[in-house]
Formats: sequence, structure tokens, C-alpha cells
Amino acid sequence: MGNSLLALAVAFVGVTGTLLAPIVSQRLLARVQSDQFERQERAADAQWLREQQVVELNKRHSCYVTANSGYRRYRVDLMNYLWFVHRGETTPQRRTDLEEARHAMHASFAEAQMVASDTVLAELDSMTQTLAHAYSRLMGLAEGAAEPGGSFEEIQADLLRANDRWIVMRDAMRADLGVASRLADRSATALE
Repeated sequence: MGNSLLALAVAFVGVTGTLLAPIVSQRLLARVQSDQFERQERAADAQWLREQQVVELNKRHSCYVTANSGYRRYRVDLMNYLWFVHRGETTPQRRTDLEEARHAMHASFAEAQMVASDTVLAELDSMTQTLAHAYSRLMGLAEGAAEPGGSFEEIQADLLRANDRWIVMRDAMRADLGVASRLADRSATALE
């Protein structure tokens, strides 16, 4: 009887194994496919994130190029107009050119407010205030009603100092884009 029970137990296990094998196999296959699908989904998500980062970087790059150009042009036009005022050579066309540069700078600033990092935006804000203050004093000088600190020499000195601020602003943009800063390069060279 012991042998027959053993044979029956072996037969039961064999039949059960045969019956359960397709179910277990199917479950294992489903698990492998599910894991594979999750890996593919994670890879697709990672690829999408990389593409979004590239799009955002390109957007900031374009914005920073426009802002950098607009701010530089406006500062140069302020310097030129200051010299025209100093020499008494202002004309309506020269004033119009200055206003166009001013509006272009404001447009680039408005765009930057939507995409710039907080660090870059702080530099842009500072430069905007510096140039707005110089513009206000320059217009007073041009109209013959110079305010305190509004002499030719004082405005010129401020606009020359604005160039140093522009370099800091530009370096903040470069750092935000992942480009090495010239200031950092100079500091590292000085330490050697």
C-alpha cells in the first residue's frame, strides 16, 4: 500500500505540475513583459525629459542672445546720444534711434522675464534700473534741466560702469546655459 500511495502522490504532483505549468509560465511571461514595458516606459520618459531640457535650453539661449544684444545696443545708443547732447548735435532722428533701442531692450527684457533663471533675472533687473536711471538723467541734460548727478561726466561715468555690469549680466547668462564663465576662468588663472 505504501508503494501505491507513493505512486498516487507522484502521479498527483505530476498531473498538478502539468496542469499548473501553463498558468505559471503565462504568469511569469506576463511579469517579464510587464517589467520590460515599464523599462521602455521609463526610457521613453527619460528621453522626453532630455528633449524638453534641450528645448528649454534652446529657448533660454535664444532669449539671452536677444537680451544681451538689446541691452548692449541700448547702452551704446545712450552713450552716443550723450555725446550728441554734449556737442549740441541732437536731432529728432537720433532721438528716434535711441527710443527704438530702448523699446527693443524693454521687449527683450519682457521675454526674458518669462524664461530667465532667477539669477539672470536679478542681473537683468539691475541693468534695467541702471540704464533707466541713466536715460532719465540724460533726458534732463538734453532738455537743459539737468538734475543732481546729471552732468555729462557723471552720466558718462555711470554708462561706462554699466559696461562692467553688462559683463556680470552676460556671465550670469552664460553660467545659466552651462558655459564656463570668463570671470571664473580669470579667477582660476590668477590663483595659479
